[in-house]
Amino acid sequence: MYIYNSATRKKELFTPHTEGKVKMYTCGPTVYHYAHIGNLRTYIMEDVLEKYLRFSGYDVKRVMNITDVGHLTSDGDTGDDKMVKGAKREHKTVMEIAQFYTDAFFDDCRKLNIKTPDVVEPATHCIDEFIKVISSLMEKGYAYEAGGNIYFDTSKLDKYYIFNDFSEEDLAVGVREGVEADDNKRNKADFVLWFTKSKFDDQELKWDSPWGIGYPGWHIECSCISMKHLGEYLDLHCGGIDNQFPHHTNEIAQSEAFLGHEWCKYWFHVHHLNTDTGKMSKSSGEFLTVSLLQEKGYDPLVYRFFCLQSHYRKNLMFSWENLDNAADAYKKLTERVMKVLGGKGGTVDTAKYDELKKGFTDALDGDMNTAQAITSLYDILKSDADDATKYKLIDDIDTVLSIGLIPAAEKLAAAKGNTENDELPAEVTELLEQRKAARKEKNFALADELRSKITALGYIVEETRQGTVVRKA
Repeated sequence: MYIYNSATRKKELFTPHTEGKVKMYTCGPTVYHYAHIGNLRTYIMEDVLEKYLRFSGYDVKRVMNITDVGHLTSDGDTGDDKMVKGAKREHKTVMEIAQFYTDAFFDDCRKLNIKTPDVVEPATHCIDEFIKVISSLMEKGYAYEAGGNIYFDTSKLDKYYIFNDFSEEDLAVGVREGVEADDNKRNKADFVLWFTKSKFDDQELKWDSPWGIGYPGWHIECSCISMKHLGEYLDLHCGGIDNQFPHHTNEIAQSEAFLGHEWCKYWFHVHHLNTDTGKMSKSSGEFLTVSLLQEKGYDPLVYRFFCLQSHYRKNLMFSWENLDNAADAYKKLTERVMKVLGGKGGTVDTAKYDELKKGFTDALDGDMNTAQAITSLYDILKSDADDATKYKLIDDIDTVLSIGLIPAAEKLAAAKGNTENDELPAEVTELLEQRKAARKEKNFALADELRSKITALGYIVEETRQGTVVRKA
């Protein structure tokens, strides 16, 4: 299996530290708001990676943090804590905000068939670990106190910029224009490990420390949570491409300074989901969530399918037209899967199974090419294999892709069974055509009105993963 390693900028044969075992860490959400579908693209691709490692026979332990303190609104270590900002917005406590949006995040994951990691650890549960590591960095000369805060001293490293060829002179303060300089820093790239002075009057969560009452910086939490649960050597660290700098860069700096050796072998970064206005974010453009997709009549697994049609190292362009195209393709794929449902429980041709499975494994062994993996499904369905072999292949492959093909095909078959002998009245057919046109034009209010008219005529309209299904009430 080959994976593109962001740290070396090349594809490498994946060989974990311990044969057959994988220690995997993924950056979790900052739970101050709903996750948008751009965030969730990263979690979908990480989910496929984890499931494929398991499919390939690895014993995987995956750990994820929940950021419920310390993530500031600026990468320059300035601005409000995002959690405090969320609490102010909704007139709740920080912990109420954290619990609500943590639950919302995992509800979205459930809808998208994203597996919950083996360990999920909120940052607020690990204050002792943060203090221990920061204290050690102070003792070793990698950290210093200035203005009430504890900073990591990047000048003590032989190499700081891991994921690019930046030098200190290439960068403004932090990473964005308009970030005010922190006069306490010895070097522009230094970053805060522990705050006692930084918007502190507004900080609801705070703890005692050797340096005074305060709270941790964002970067320290992932290093400590990973080491707490996975030890000194990490095989695979995942996250969005925007986390490369400064977050993952800073993780490497502090972790290796603390440990005294290389920390993580492979870095896996998922690129952005873009719209016609640029990178999707919570602060610009339409705030697209899983719930909003559902409100507009899209099944969440259609969005997962949409993501898998593109390589994780390419920016993916989102538009309603592109999502509609994915929905149509998903429906057609499901209709083809429906034709092999009769093969369930039949005798599998093992030689044919292995031959056809290779198209799928070759795709994912080649740097997680999920688009090619989707193509392998079509190759299986159009092959001369018997239905039992096709069914087994589709069922097994979907434990990795997790787009729900067998359940969706079974539901479609049941719906067709309810309606195949019932010819729809002309009035219902006409309303359905009008509703289809309204949905295409994104006139969802009219689409809902037309659905109500169809219901009044005694027919139920359901939006399924395969498309619109109509049956008698």
